[in-house]
Amino acid sequence: MVNTSRPLEEKIALFWHGLFATGYTKLNQPRVILSQIDMFRRRGLDSFRDLLVEISKDPAMIFWLDNKDNHKDAVNENYGREILELFTMGVGNYTEDDVRQSSRAFTGWNIHNSDFHAVRTNQDSVWPYGRIDWQYEYRPEDHDNGEKQFLGQVGDHNGEDVIDIICHHPATARFIARHLYNFFVADEPQVPAWDTIPPRDPHAIETLAQAFVESDYNIRATLRVLFNSDFFKASTFAKVKSPVEMVAGTARAAGGFEFPDVVDIQLALQPAQMGQQVLDPPSVEGWHTGVEWVNTASLVKRVNFAVGQFSDTTKPGVNSMIDRIASSNGNLSPDDLVESCLDILGPMSVSEKSRDELVQQAADGYGGQTTENRIRAMLQMIVSSREYQMA
Repeated sequence: MVNTSRPLEEKIALFWHGLFATGYTKLNQPRVILSQIDMFRRRGLDSFRDLLVEISKDPAMIFWLDNKDNHKDAVNENYGREILELFTMGVGNYTEDDVRQSSRAFTGWNIHNSDFHAVRTNQDSVWPYGRIDWQYEYRPEDHDNGEKQFLGQVGDHNGEDVIDIICHHPATARFIARHLYNFFVADEPQVPAWDTIPPRDPHAIETLAQAFVESDYNIRATLRVLFNSDFFKASTFAKVKSPVEMVAGTARAAGGFEFPDVVDIQLALQPAQMGQQVLDPPSVEGWHTGVEWVNTASLVKRVNFAVGQFSDTTKPGVNSMIDRIASSNGNLSPDDLVESCLDILGPMSVSEKSRDELVQQAADGYGGQTTENRIRAMLQMIVSSREYQMA
């Protein structure tokens, strides 16, 4: 996300990582989680239906939600439940029998040599071959071929049939639309409350749901409608940046990160200190977003990180900003200094109260510092502001 030339591709991978939350702690196998993220990069902007097939065959997901233990004569309902509750439709749009029938449809969707991998994971063993990659395996002899009634439709459904039925259900379009709105536009209540709390902007959700259906579940086409909408353009400061967005955006602006390097490890650990451990969400529900990103401890971490990045004038991004402002504006008045720094950081807009405080800070240091030091100090003030924590 810091150095990519395809920021939307990385953002959509982060979006799906939050929705199809899969964690290292249980898997103890980083390679398969990274493979899942690569799949999100490749398929994340295409058909949601195809993405659901891919994630249902993904070895990390199969292990994470125990579909390796889902057999025709001993059904495990974990994946069959979560694909309905957390991945596609949400609570209130299916029955317990639908969960059972969905789980039966996904019997036989497994990992090659799954028992061996389970033992190695439980024992935290890499002996004798290191961490071996996991591969999807369909076991027809373990698939339940019996008749199933799922969401009102009767037939010998397999996993792909269930996915088709899910995608045709109106609740799925609304559910994915609300997730996209929450991630790209404005903070919504936490997902478990969606069954009882209406959307922040029902018209926006219906607009996105309609685009989702009319494009045959294509995410790229749905996002095109979102990014061109009035509700998106009017959504300034309507959501709290996630720790990953905060760290990646700040590091990208400050510059100086050339992967791979030892310092990259410290950078990758920063979001975890703010409440978001990448590749290891707290549960299958993913992370709670919005105001729950911010508490006393995490806010201090967020501000300190941003200020620390912009205090280092050896960073190419920071140095470039200072040079551009200093060379184009000469001896800056307090108002000009604030406007120039806000413009180069976004452009950013701030509340009248925040702007007045920034101008006052600029005036207090006027004439007592070099132009470069005044610019650096103002950049640090702005990235410590409330508005910088918002998107």
